[in-house]
Amino acid sequence: MRIRPIPTLLAVALAACTLTAAQSRETAKAPAQLSAVAPDSARIVYTFDQPELQPPQYTITIDANGMGHFVSKAGTPPPDDTDDVYPAPMDREIRLDPALMGDLFDYARAHRYFNENCNRRGKLAFTGNKTISYVGPEGRGSCAFVWAADPALQQLSDRLNAVAFTLEIGRRLDVEMHHYPLGLDAELESLQNALENQQAYDLPNIAPELQYIASDQDVMNRVRRRALALLSRCENPQRSN
Repeated sequence: MRIRPIPTLLAVALAACTLTAAQSRETAKAPAQLSAVAPDSARIVYTFDQPELQPPQYTITIDANGMGHFVSKAGTPPPDDTDDVYPAPMDREIRLDPALMGDLFDYARAHRYFNENCNRRGKLAFTGNKTISYVGPEGRGSCAFVWAADPALQQLSDRLNAVAFTLEIGRRLDVEMHHYPLGLDAELESLQNALENQQAYDLPNIAPELQYIASDQDVMNRVRRRALALLSRCENPQRSN
């Protein structure tokens, strides 16, 4: 059975999200790791390490001009894992939501460029080792933490982890839409739930995958509707995420 054409309102949202992603790819061409920063620019680098998660390690590099890069390592699935999507590394350009990027650089400049003890003391659940660093014309610094002592820094860390979650979902969608299409419905539902719980962020970075699914008449109607609903949230990521 053929699927009816995409409703006009959602088609506009699809175009808006796709345009945002295209602009991100055009303006985010920096290599994953650079040893030097231009004299008039600044950069923040965030790293995460938690062996029990997928991906277990990743680095998010954010330049003050809006360019960004994401690099991750693939974990090893447990022997009894039944997941059809095997872990794989990523190395790709990204572009952060301007609000998140602004909050990161504002925080760095207000807190001695991370030159302070930012780790919260006490017996707390291990949620992964994180480091965040700044380098720029005003100075440089870094700090490491599991839980940040400052709730504002913890929130920034959570938002960066949510960006990484979204990128991992995008990688999985790319595999599933070509090899395991029956897994798309559950994957998109988990992304919708993650958005509601603020565990996913910056959907425009995976807009091409969502657009492909929304336009594929060989997948189930319900799957296309989920993809379209997610694309509509790209129209204003600051409000929706």
